[in-house]
Amino acid sequence: MHKRRLGKNGPEVPVLGLGCMGMSISYGEPDDVESIATMHRAIELGCNLLVTSDAYGSGINESLIAQAIRGRRDQVLLATKFGNVGLGGGVPEGLSGGHPDYVRLACERSLQRLAVDVIDIYGLHRVDATVPIEDTVGAMKRLVEQGKVRHLALSEAGAQTIRRAHRVHPIIAVETEYSLWSRDAENDILPACRELGIGYMAYAPLGRGFLTATIKSVDALTAKDRRREHPRFLPENINKNNNLLKYLETIAGAHQATPSQVALAWLLAQGPDIVPIPGTKRRAYLEENCAAADLQLSAAEIAGLSTAFAPGVTAGTRYPEKQLKALGI
Repeated sequence: MHKRRLGKNGPEVPVLGLGCMGMSISYGEPDDVESIATMHRAIELGCNLLVTSDAYGSGINESLIAQAIRGRRDQVLLATKFGNVGLGGGVPEGLSGGHPDYVRLACERSLQRLAVDVIDIYGLHRVDATVPIEDTVGAMKRLVEQGKVRHLALSEAGAQTIRRAHRVHPIIAVETEYSLWSRDAENDILPACRELGIGYMAYAPLGRGFLTATIKSVDALTAKDRRREHPRFLPENINKNNNLLKYLETIAGAHQATPSQVALAWLLAQGPDIVPIPGTKRRAYLEENCAAADLQLSAAEIAGLSTAFAPGVTAGTRYPEKQLKALGI
């Protein structure tokens, strides 16, 4: 697996990481045996950046990763997050997701669940609007000084918050949604990261599965699939969004590749500072995604995809309205 440096102050990581959320929540029924096998295969392939959060099943996903990396800790880079209290995490009364006292508590809980002594990349999952970012990152900085955390990251933070946080302690990465059909980050988040030398971990790089070109109807999703609540997958929107796939599928056919691989190759071509972290709980999809690292698109194909998926063309917001309020703070 090819490597990239995650920001000017960060570690060398594989060009593609593995998002682990869907192994435990949101996308259908969990399959722990296959999920662990998928993580083992990822390590074999050099796709050894495992990305999770304490919010994924209120720690269940971290515990699953602990099973997978037992005896393999020195072969993986662990990235976890805290502070997404709307999704889970267990914040004691009187505290909030970004409160300095909770930062310390959340880290201790994650270390215990992951069964490790140090977390490679520790991120704030959602910015707490009630706490100055300087206070939250100040507490995170102390974790670095104590040797419990190696590097700091933010998720879904606004550009000014990123700048303020970076002044307290170097932020090596910002984790935010970015894909052909979610290009909002190009407006100010990505420019701010590049201004400061911060890497970019792109989650949902396959548009929550839409860019695989296999989910052309909400009927393709199981009854418990959280995407049924996402505006872009509602019948009135997904039918419009299906028209966007035509050029993607054409390029895939020309390369004897899958639409997923083309979508990831486009994202990798947007800059050497971008590390997509597609999620899967199946080895076959992991291997398919990893092969995208070797797919070379022409400049004309990259430009054509950018035109076909022009910013703002996607029908529907990327999250339900209630969740949108927690983004970009």
